Amino acid sequence: MGKLAGKVAVVTGGASGIGQAFAKRLAEDGAAIAVADLKDCSAIKAMVGAAGAVFYSAKCDVVDPEQVASFARGAIDALGHPDILINNVGIFPLKPFSEISFIDWRKINAINVDSMFLFSKAFVPEMVARKSGRIVNMTSTVNWLMIPNYVHYITTKAAVIGFTRGLANELGQHNITVNAIAPSLVKNETTETSELSSMYDVIASQQAIHRVQVPTDLVGTLSFLVSDDAAFVTGQTIAVDGGMTKG
Repeated sequence: MGKLAGKVAVVTGGASGIGQAFAKRLAEDGAAIAVADLKDCSAIKAMVGAAGAVFYSAKCDVVDPEQVASFARGAIDALGHPDILINNVGIFPLKPFSEISFIDWRKINAINVDSMFLFSKAFVPEMVARKSGRIVNMTSTVNWLMIPNYVHYITTKAAVIGFTRGLANELGQHNITVNAIAPSLVKNETTETSELSSMYDVIASQQAIHRVQVPTDLVGTLSFLVSDDAAFVTGQTIAVDGGMTKG
């Protein structure tokens, strides 16, 4: 029985990468896990089961209000009302500003920002009613770094910080905390098959800890933020980046 025994956690994009590591750790801490993803969830289902936790998943387009509402109903029916929401899903295409179309702009904003709004709208009302809840949003250290070809991505991750602060201010009176985690470049299945893989060593050399970040580097901070130990921590963006940001 872990510190989250009896809790229910929702993780968006939990089938792989950072989201998978988050869902696994929350299960190990004792929470029942609901994953919203378009990818196959068999791997994380096995991990959650191995941790002795109950699991629910459904294919869900996180920018479709009807699919998000359907996922929420299914998760609540299967596990009960969530106590924890991890807004993890996101995309990070590299493209110079001159080549970014409005369609590109709207797509990344929809996935990286609108999804957080939709999932929060789905689960916050019950958290308010029960006067308890933990929300963690994923942002990035790119907000503080001069990285080229990322105008649209940086914009969305800055928006996540604003969303986190604004929501934390409104929900604090209901005993609900809202925080954000900002990683450096994380090596996972998605970055391995993108142009970002060529940047691992460059980014690692600029960190105080000179190694490539992996998803498990983030799970301890997440575990803290959703626990009772972080009951008085809200509206914060915590850089977990090996010392990449130094200001």
